[in-house]
Amino acid sequence: MKISARESVILILHTPREKLLGILDGIDSAGVFLRAIDLGYFDDWCHSIAQGEPYLPMSDYFIPMWRVERVVRDSGTAETPSMAEEFERRTGKNLGEF
Repeated sequence: MKISARESVILILHTPREKLLGILDGIDSAGVFLRAIDLGYFDDWCHSIAQGEPYLPMSDYFIPMWRVERVVRDSGTAETPSMAEEFERRTGKNLGEF
């Protein structure tokens, strides 16, 4: 099934290596448009939002296709929640709101 706009995705990039978690705006031959945070910041970000502390907001990105290694739908299993589900569990908020 095709990944659609407004879905939660994990984007894995190279040169330099990065992982982003975000909400997809679109994909075309030029690249990927999304609103995201660096996945390495996820735990601190959830904690700050849950505690009402200042936090870095998600940023709007355009990633050129030559940097994209992989785009993965953020989906969980019965045993493991998706990152979006984990965000909602920790903060009580929907990832799409950010």
